[in-house]
Amino acid sequence: MLTLPTNLDLSHATIDDNVRRVVIIGANGAGKSLFTSRLCHDNATCWRLNVLEALYHTGAPDPGDIIDARVLNSTMPEFNRTLVQTRLERLLGLLLHDELIDLLADKIARRQATDSIPRRSPSHLDRVIDLWQGMFPQSHVLVDSGRFLFRGPGSNERYGAPLLSDGEKAVLFYACALCYAPKGANIVVDSPEMFLHPSTIQALWNRLETMRHDCRFIYVTHDLEFAASRQGSTIVWVEAYNPDKESWKYSLLGPDSVLSEGIYMSIIGARRPVLFVEGDATRSIDAKLYPLLFPDMTVKSLGSCNRVIEATRTFNALNDFHHLTAMGIVDRDRRNENEVAYLRSRQIMVPEVAEIENIFMLPRVIAAVAAAARRDPARAVSRVKNAVITMFDHDLKAQALEHTRHHVKRTVEYRVDGRFNSIAQFEQHIARLTIELNPRSVYENTCRAFRRLVADRDYMAILKVYNHKSMLSASNVAAHVGLSNKDAYIERVLKLLAGNSPQSAEIRAAALAVLTVKNDKDKTA
Repeated sequence: MLTLPTNLDLSHATIDDNVRRVVIIGANGAGKSLFTSRLCHDNATCWRLNVLEALYHTGAPDPGDIIDARVLNSTMPEFNRTLVQTRLERLLGLLLHDELIDLLADKIARRQATDSIPRRSPSHLDRVIDLWQGMFPQSHVLVDSGRFLFRGPGSNERYGAPLLSDGEKAVLFYACALCYAPKGANIVVDSPEMFLHPSTIQALWNRLETMRHDCRFIYVTHDLEFAASRQGSTIVWVEAYNPDKESWKYSLLGPDSVLSEGIYMSIIGARRPVLFVEGDATRSIDAKLYPLLFPDMTVKSLGSCNRVIEATRTFNALNDFHHLTAMGIVDRDRRNENEVAYLRSRQIMVPEVAEIENIFMLPRVIAAVAAAARRDPARAVSRVKNAVITMFDHDLKAQALEHTRHHVKRTVEYRVDGRFNSIAQFEQHIARLTIELNPRSVYENTCRAFRRLVADRDYMAILKVYNHKSMLSASNVAAHVGLSNKDAYIERVLKLLAGNSPQSAEIRAAALAVLTVKNDKDKTA
């Protein structure tokens, strides 16, 4: 059981032993460092790693440190044991010393054995070299005359650890340090992303966690991308520190919890623009599709369209604070062109289809999936179009009624917000409004417009106004492209989109074409 520091209400939260990943996050100045120090003080099993100190702080070995104590108690020559070095340098020395002792012990055991003995199990040095080669396949590790040497790709030149880049030194430090971590320790890592290239961070920590699967990893970071990569973590959000009570305001979010807007907006250091979307973070199509279409953005699911709109507005209003931009995506639903133009002017993308499911019904998307399955794309698209147009014709009046309801509702919301000097003026306004709304006229005009779409067989225009959650199933699109059901069809689209095939490019282009639409005034600019 891991006991956390004192909360403002004087309680102490705990984390069960079955939780193997913990991420401590918080804004700069919120007290993360003090929180972590108290955590390590209160839990004897915590072992803290700070790569900045390990690479740049020099000093004599500290008898109170686990690694330095091993150095001082080793059979290394006195000169090496007391030398003023960085922690990484002492680790490398200890690693080579222990390798020599292991080799001598193995050699003696083999000479004295009367029967064959098992092959020596991998040593600390073996594990470090394996991890290094896994992270840097083109780089080679050599040991010569008691020194660690490295050779880069396509070169015979050898160089020592001091000439490694800071990122390479960080990898070497973590690999060596974890070899000496106590069994079952809580390994506390300060700024695990420091010095590391974004493309290597996840791969490195996945390997290190596998290397020491017996330990719990506690990461202290303000990098939301890294925090999100540690799936299954318990997240500790440190909001503030109260020095008078030596307590912290903090909250716990269980594994796979979605970070709230408050957490996201309070953390400095996220480097990518933000995209707020509708739906649930784990189950909705939005959360699966949009990260593939916008890989350079941090996609955050907020549930309702109103929350997306409000979060985008608020986030962009605080641009001077975090220097990031935010955009949103909401379904078009039954919004008219004026509503759509307003949202787009506020950095909210509104697709040229009624809802996200309709993106999967785009002709280019259907054709791409059919081609990947070696089916006739034109035939598949034609059959799906026929099915959708027939369904829309059947549902025409019900769809027109829903559009009329939306129009009346939005008009009433806009018009009743006026200012009135008396209840009599307000009553007169409402009376006129009832006449002006004329819902029957709106309904009949909408029906006529929809009948024209059917007569013209304008499939794309129908996708723009047709809200029908069962369209994917009812259109039988999956069968027409050789798949069993609509879920299999959605998964195939997402899988293709994640790849680099011609079908991937076609699907991405089709989806982005209906998403990144500018206002008319922007088109003429």
